[in-house]
Amino acid sequence: MKALLEKIPVTAQESFHCEIIRAHDFGTPWHFHPEYELTLVLKSSGYRMVGDNITVLTPGDLVFVGSNLPHVWHQDQQQRNGSSDENVHAVVVQFLDGFLGNNFLQAPELSDIRRVFQLAGRGLQVKGRTRDSIAKKMQKLADTSGYARLMELLSILGELAKSEELEPVASAGFAPQLDLTDKERLGRVCQHIDDHLAEPLSRQKLAKLAHLSPAAFSRYFHVRTGRTLPDYINELRVGRACRLLLEEVEMGVSQVAFACGYGSLSNFNKRFQARMGMTPTEYREKVSRLT
Repeated sequence: MKALLEKIPVTAQESFHCEIIRAHDFGTPWHFHPEYELTLVLKSSGYRMVGDNITVLTPGDLVFVGSNLPHVWHQDQQQRNGSSDENVHAVVVQFLDGFLGNNFLQAPELSDIRRVFQLAGRGLQVKGRTRDSIAKKMQKLADTSGYARLMELLSILGELAKSEELEPVASAGFAPQLDLTDKERLGRVCQHIDDHLAEPLSRQKLAKLAHLSPAAFSRYFHVRTGRTLPDYINELRVGRACRLLLEEVEMGVSQVAFACGYGSLSNFNKRFQARMGMTPTEYREKVSRLT
């Protein structure tokens, strides 16, 4: 998927950007930027897409995104239409690899940080105790200033560099296609899919939105997302189903299936099990034991 270049708003008084997001949604399209990014999700009902990976968002999700790696954090349409003005609560830190000078990372003492920056080219999900520790530091970072703020970020990077609790997000073969001009076409298509996920989705209609023939659209979509249109839609539907199974306990499995656009319960069970490794009922039971 071709991505939009985003300009990160770093002021003259800071060497890196840090913000707390409290809003209806994340407010960004599928995009990329030269800055590295740490995103901590404290509240959201949606999904994140990093490279060619789509994952359901849960509180505590922490990901380190490398330079120019396309990504988006997306709030679920059903939740965006709700009454709350604060469906999303997240902390985002963004910085260039030379935020302390062009030769900053060449210092021999920073070899471990250079390595983790390289690994972040695929995106890294931070887990376990490392996640818990860095999450606390990130929540303090926005309220810190001056020397202490800089040292806090260096402490975070040092902890990432020494951690064994980092898991690659995008596939090893993912090759992002970055295009500053083709930023509207795929955006229209993906927004339409998200807005109408509970309804039948027609390849012909999506192709029309992209101003392509159905056959050309299928090739176009696969090249830019790394997946077929049915696979992409199914990943989003299963992701929404996971959230409903977790949060809407009064909904039966068949109700969840229809709410996520599946025409039959048997098809929903088959698709869900293929992606999650368990049936929807087993997933709900497993999650209920953990919460």
